[in-house]
Amino acid sequence: MSLYGMMRTSVSGMQAQANRLSAVADNIANSDTTGYKAYNTQFSQLVTPGQSDTSSQVGSGGVLTDLRQTVSTQGTLEYTSSVTDLAINGNGFFIVNDASGSPYLTRAGSFVADGEGRLVNSAGMVLTGYSLENGPVSAVANGFGGLEEVSIVEFDLIANPSSQGTFTANLPSSTVPTAVPLPSANLATSEFDQKTSLVVYDNLGEERLVDMYFTNTAAGDWEVAIYDQADASIGTGFPYSSAALATDTLNFDITTGGLTGASINSISFTIPNGTATSIDLTGMSQLAAEYTVLEAKVNGNPPSPITGIDIGSDGVLHARYGDGSFRALYQIPLASVTSPDQLTAQTGSIFLESQNSGSVQIGFPGNGSFGEVVPSALEQSNVDLASELTTMIQSQRSYTANSKAFQTGSDLLDVLVNLKR
Repeated sequence: MSLYGMMRTSVSGMQAQANRLSAVADNIANSDTTGYKAYNTQFSQLVTPGQSDTSSQVGSGGVLTDLRQTVSTQGTLEYTSSVTDLAINGNGFFIVNDASGSPYLTRAGSFVADGEGRLVNSAGMVLTGYSLENGPVSAVANGFGGLEEVSIVEFDLIANPSSQGTFTANLPSSTVPTAVPLPSANLATSEFDQKTSLVVYDNLGEERLVDMYFTNTAAGDWEVAIYDQADASIGTGFPYSSAALATDTLNFDITTGGLTGASINSISFTIPNGTATSIDLTGMSQLAAEYTVLEAKVNGNPPSPITGIDIGSDGVLHARYGDGSFRALYQIPLASVTSPDQLTAQTGSIFLESQNSGSVQIGFPGNGSFGEVVPSALEQSNVDLASELTTMIQSQRSYTANSKAFQTGSDLLDVLVNLKR
């Protein structure tokens, strides 16, 4: 042990406390920063190598500091009035791009639409996701391939043709089978028992009507015939100028009133300039009651602008149109690493994969270990102000104590230097 060693150790202690105070200052300054993760200062003993015995090591080393960011500790969620504010409840990070298209990870989800309709957070990072334009997708588990910048162009007009629907009704069991020409014959004398019209949309979003006819042909058997109403004779319906779009037969169990296993449970047709539309008939029944339509709905919509968006906990982003319809546009994935606290922090509350963090894995919210997306919410900083102020006082006292030790060493060194005088 020496006076020089004592003074070096004291300097090391002051430097360590200065580092700790610097971390405290950063934490306090970012206590209101969305998605910010607090730094903790870890201390470890420094021993100068080459000492021959344990006793001589005392005062010959000092202390080392290591700053660790508590990325894995979730901050509190604060709810907002903006649907594009997104938080993650649980494990995971949003994947965002900078201006050059490079991907980063972040928990800062204060997204708003920019001039191009892209969802951009307060750091200027653009949210990315998988396009659902061609249907459901699978996440690329170990890379960023396939991700696109999420963009909502509010002035865009979208028309969705009808592709599927559901029709549920009760057909009276008391109906007497008819022997006259059926609707499928498309004659002026064709007769039917029940009729319902449905609205469908073609590829251009034009609204069209189709007529559904139900006619009892035998005990438990009902013919279903569908026609384009535009082809109907004025005032009568039959005959239509074109053949039926589809015809088939429903078979009911006369004991239970439900469809038999051999019966059809859907019927498909295509309107002019439209796509194949399938109507689910699973819920049809033949009971001792009047003809009652319980459910009649078909998807599709006329040309309509996007008036808003909705984001689910599974990360699926739907566009809401002026007519009240919805369309799935993107699915927002989440990324994770084995050791989030070892990620490399960058300006803007974003992170990069490091050698010690482990490789990035990508999946969808709610699957496996991934958390859920919470719309209209933001994850606040995980800084505990009370704890930071306590740490600041402790560091101030430790710094002062180290400075006193240094001053004492300096005074003793002066005494040693002045012994010859």
